[in-house]
Amino acid sequence: MRVLLLYPRFPKSFWSFDKAMELVGRKAVLPPLGLITVAAILPERWDLKLVDLNVRPVKEEEWDWAELVILSGMIVQKDDMMAQIQQAKRRGKPVAVGGPYPTSLPEEFKEAGVDFLVLDEGEITLPMFVEAVERGETSGIFRATEKPAVTETPVPRYDLLELKAYDNMSVQFSRGCPFQCEFCDIIVLYGRKPRTKSPEQLLREFDALYDLGWRGPVFIVDDNFIGNKRNVKLLLRAMAPWMAEHGYPFNLSTEASVDLAKDSELMDLMAECNFNSVFLGIETPDAESLALTKKFQNTRDPLSGAVKAINEAGMRVMAGFIIGFDGEKAGAGDRIVEFVEQTAIPTAMMSMLQVLPNTALMERLKKEGRLLEQVSGMNQTTLMNFVPTRPIEDIAREYVDAFYRLYDPVRYLDRTYRHYIGMSEPRHTSSNRGKVTWTEIRALLTIAWRQGILRRTRWTFWRYLADVYFKKPRLVISYLATCALSEHFIEYREVVRHNIERQLEVYLKAKADLDESCEKAVAVSAGANS
Repeated sequence: MRVLLLYPRFPKSFWSFDKAMELVGRKAVLPPLGLITVAAILPERWDLKLVDLNVRPVKEEEWDWAELVILSGMIVQKDDMMAQIQQAKRRGKPVAVGGPYPTSLPEEFKEAGVDFLVLDEGEITLPMFVEAVERGETSGIFRATEKPAVTETPVPRYDLLELKAYDNMSVQFSRGCPFQCEFCDIIVLYGRKPRTKSPEQLLREFDALYDLGWRGPVFIVDDNFIGNKRNVKLLLRAMAPWMAEHGYPFNLSTEASVDLAKDSELMDLMAECNFNSVFLGIETPDAESLALTKKFQNTRDPLSGAVKAINEAGMRVMAGFIIGFDGEKAGAGDRIVEFVEQTAIPTAMMSMLQVLPNTALMERLKKEGRLLEQVSGMNQTTLMNFVPTRPIEDIAREYVDAFYRLYDPVRYLDRTYRHYIGMSEPRHTSSNRGKVTWTEIRALLTIAWRQGILRRTRWTFWRYLADVYFKKPRLVISYLATCALSEHFIEYREVVRHNIERQLEVYLKAKADLDESCEKAVAVSAGANS
């Protein structure tokens, strides 16, 4: 069986870092980890080719070669995923789909004419699909009734990737999260009991990356890396000697809950294993909103103190923020900006609340009759898909204003400087980094030209750089890399403002037309009754 594995394009987003990727000659931030895991589960006797549409388009000879097309993707990839399905069907190719988006909304793929829906987690459903295909079946829906142990998950097929196209590699240690945030679909997809790989298993994945020649950033994609603290500490104790023996070839990043800040042993182990950044879902500094959305883990200790503790442990903090929770008071955007500035978080992802499929939030809003549409593909450049408890136009305007201020070049540079000056330097440096490339030199010169000469950041750029160089010399490269992200955010804040303001204008016009129609109907009814 000749199988073409396709990974759909992501639209421009907060995390696409388009301009920063251009600077360093990369096509995408992360590889399709789910799809190369699928490739590892499929039979060795099947011939596989993988095309990441974020890296390059599919060649016509690849379409001709394929006997079966398999796609995997998330809701944010909806448009291109549907487009690639149609391309395959137009060429008469049978199509199979899986991943978070098809699992959450299978009806959309039935309507698109997909032949096989391989849903839920592939360790269970992929063998069922393979058996059906090899029996000669031409369609089917495959679902799991339980969550698989991930201890048998094979090493992903990193060899199928064009490694040089990516800024980071990725691995997964666990699935699931113990918390119960109302808006989150992770606990719906993967459950509330975190399931982990064994330390030896993950280190085999490190070996695979190392043997392929990868050196540099590796993102551990777990939605909450510390969901099972016992097992993650076992992993880190096994990882530390591996990293030392191999000359610290990877610098690691991940996502975690804010209670990481309360576990000094865990932070120390992460620092010893060369973790240099972590993403926290802070969501909002408003305690009432956190309690209402059942994010209780963020209400137990001061959030600003958690950011400071993690930063001082040697990890750059990235954070997510949401505006539009029920019961939210006016000025939420200002409070988010104030918190981000106070804690000096450089990379603060902010969005309006969106209802995701099958979440507790969706079920509640359905009962209250407040859903506007089933699902939205994006969350930084689209209006909310439900009726909030305060005027949507107020939320949208606060959001645009806050996002725009957060990524003002001067503000961003100042936060980045303060964050790095407060951070502990890494304990280890890589002995495998290799020679500095012309692409890296050109990227550095471009940043220096734009931020150190052209923009109004010109004086502070050089002053801050000198201060970091002399006070935190081991952080200079990371500091400059974070400065480089400003190139993306400066452009993306304009995209956010343009799209939201345009949609808001359409919304307000439709609302005004509806109000006018209602007034006329009332007037006609009153006239008829008089």
